[in-house]
Amino acid sequence: MTGDLPGWKQVFVEDFSAGDVPLGGFPGPLYRARWSAGYKDGTPDTAGQRGGGKTGYYPSKVLSVRNGSLDWYLHSENGITMGAAPTPKIPNASSNPPRANSLLYGRYSVRYRADAIPGFKTAWLLWPDSGVWPRDGEVDFPEGDLAKIIYGAVHYDRNGADAFEKFDSDQSVTSWHVATMEWSPGRVEFFLDGRSLGASTKAPTTPMHLILQTESCLTGCPAPTAQGHVSLDWISIWVPA
Repeated sequence: MTGDLPGWKQVFVEDFSAGDVPLGGFPGPLYRARWSAGYKDGTPDTAGQRGGGKTGYYPSKVLSVRNGSLDWYLHSENGITMGAAPTPKIPNASSNPPRANSLLYGRYSVRYRADAIPGFKTAWLLWPDSGVWPRDGEVDFPEGDLAKIIYGAVHYDRNGADAFEKFDSDQSVTSWHVATMEWSPGRVEFFLDGRSLGASTKAPTTPMHLILQTESCLTGCPAPTAQGHVSLDWISIWVPA
């Protein structure tokens, strides 16, 4: 987790050892220099943007730090399904104008687990700084409904429409896993617990920023009573050396 690797220089690491933060208080004074809570309460998530129902991001209802991990409490209140999408503040931004959470190529590694909650999902992703999608691409890992398998995906433009390559694992989220994506010129490769799931040559070529997007309704929405937790033990990020 800590230190440079062959071909990679570490630029960010977080293990949430600075102390606990109560529900709704993240990032708070302990983590504000290195984290943003992401989208504000009430921001529609992916399903909400597509008219998929009452779903959205509510960091004040979802995020905390407890027992040395960043915690998402995924649940519904008053018929609204709630997730959150915190973002690390990565230094040495590569975009122009500079953006605190932007890199052109990098290695991203997380140790995480989750409860098996049908209808909720992770889509921890690299999104283009330009906001132009699908032209400038998208990379997702770890992705998947929390009651199904973990996979990675690379989205790219094909004749003006979204196309993607998907790389499945045979693992569920209920055990601790280390998920790593390596984005380099012309290549994105996905690793789960050190084992390659495969590589795509449809790699983005413009600066991207990391969003730990955790939400609902990928292949079906959660039951109103569905609830549980996603835990991020640590995250580490490198740039090409």
